[in-house]
Amino acid sequence: MKITKKTVLYLGILAIIGVTSCVPARKYEDLLERRQNCEDQNNQLRIENEELLTESTELFRQRDNLEERVEQLRRDTTEIGRINRRLETNYDRLLETYENLLDQNQKLMDGQEIEATRILRRLKETQEDLQRREDELRRATAQMEEKERNLNNLIRELGTKEERVEELESILARQDSVVRELRRKVSTALLGFEGQGLTVEIKNGKVYVSLEESLLFATGSTQVDSRGVRALRELAKVLEANPEINVLIEGHTDDVPFRPGSAIKDNWDLSVLRATAIVRILLQNAQLDPQRLTAAGRGEYMPIDPAKTPEARKKNRRTEIILTPQLDDLFQIIEIN
Repeated sequence: MKITKKTVLYLGILAIIGVTSCVPARKYEDLLERRQNCEDQNNQLRIENEELLTESTELFRQRDNLEERVEQLRRDTTEIGRINRRLETNYDRLLETYENLLDQNQKLMDGQEIEATRILRRLKETQEDLQRREDELRRATAQMEEKERNLNNLIRELGTKEERVEELESILARQDSVVRELRRKVSTALLGFEGQGLTVEIKNGKVYVSLEESLLFATGSTQVDSRGVRALRELAKVLEANPEINVLIEGHTDDVPFRPGSAIKDNWDLSVLRATAIVRILLQNAQLDPQRLTAAGRGEYMPIDPAKTPEARKKNRRTEIILTPQLDDLFQIIEIN
C-alpha cells in the first residue's frame, strides 16, 4: 500500500498526542474483678498508646519513602521525555528520507529496473526501520504513561498518609492540651491542700492526684476525716464540670499485716474499702455518672518506696485518683484504619 505524506504526518500527530496524556464476699470478688478489668484496660491503653506512637513513626518513614519514589518517578519521566524527543527527531529524519526515496522511485519507474530494485530495497529497509522506530516510540510512550499513573497513585497515597498522620497528631495534641488544662483546674481547686499530703502531676498522658493517708484516713481506718472530705468535695466539682474525664480511684497500703481477728482481713481489703469510701463521697457531692468511676485496691504491691522504714511506709500509705480523658476519637481512627 502506498503511504502518502499526509498519512505519515497523520500518524506522527497521533504519536505526539499519545505521548502527551496521565464488699461482701461476692461484692469483694466483684471489686477484685473490676480492679483486674481496670488494670487490663490500663495496660491495653498503654499498649495502644505505644502502638500509636510506633504507627506514627512508621507513617513518617513511609511518607519519606513515598517522597523518594515520587522524586525518582519525576526523574524517570524527564528521561523518558528526552528519549521521546530524540525518537521524534529521528522519526522526522526517516520520514524525510522516505519521502525522498518515494520521489526517486517514481522517477526510475520508466526502465531503470536495477536502480529501481536497489531503491525499492532501500525503501523497504527504510520502512522497516521506520516501523521499528514507531514501535520504540509507542513503547516509550506507554512506559511514560505507566510512570505517570504510578506517580499519581503515589502522590494520592502520600496525601492520604499525611492526612492520617496530621489527624493523629491533632488528636494527640488535643489530648495533651486537655490533660494540661485538667491538671490546672485540679491544682486550682485543691490549692489549699497541696503541701499537706496532696500532689497533682501528669504521668503517661493522665492526671494523678495523690493523697497521703494522713489527709484522708486514720491508721487502719476506712472512714474519711473532715479535712479529706473537703478536699474530695472540691475535686468532685471539677469532675462534674468535666464529664469527658474517667476516674480511677486506687487504694495503696504499706506492708504491715493486720492482726488476726480484725474486722478488716488484710491490706487488700483495706485498700479496696478506702477506694470505695472515696467513690461514695465523690458521688454524694456532685452529679457524676457512676459509670465514669472505678474503685480499685492495690494493697501493698505498688509501693513508692520499697524500704522497710517508717518513712517509706508512710509514703506508700496513699490514695491515687487517676483522671483519664476519653479517647473515643483516637480509637475510632485506629479501628477505621
